[in-house]
Amino acid sequence: MAETKPKTKSKRKYKLHLRVPVEEEENEVIKEQAERCGLSAAEYLRKLGLGYVPTSIVDNQKVSELAKINGDLGRLGGLLKLWLSDDRRSAHFDKKTINGLLKDIEETRTQMTAIMMNIINSKKNAKRTRLKNNHDSQTHPNQFN
Repeated sequence: MAETKPKTKSKRKYKLHLRVPVEEEENEVIKEQAERCGLSAAEYLRKLGLGYVPTSIVDNQKVSELAKINGDLGRLGGLLKLWLSDDRRSAHFDKKTINGLLKDIEETRTQMTAIMMNIINSKKNAKRTRLKNNHDSQTHPNQFN
């Protein structure tokens, strides 16, 4: 029986390196954008330069937050259903408890709406920026913004 060697993750070896002078503020913006995409600054710039549109991991984090909130809503809804069914296990729930539960559900819905609006607004802002940059590069093809 032949032995199999464990696969090791090999790093890509680059023969050429580009040096790009940037202002301090630009450096910070690039690093922040790269971090949002889960990439190093070099990988982020390489992908942009090759025409790829790096995807943000921020959206994935927001979706995860929404999934947690959705789980909370499900649990709250289950408790409310239990109380409404006149189950003897819920006999100790009084009107104050149920009103608190309804308030919690409403607060959770408000949180979900806020998170969804943040996702929508960030996507709109990113699209506006891309459109503006595309327009500027077509208007001034020999100039970089």
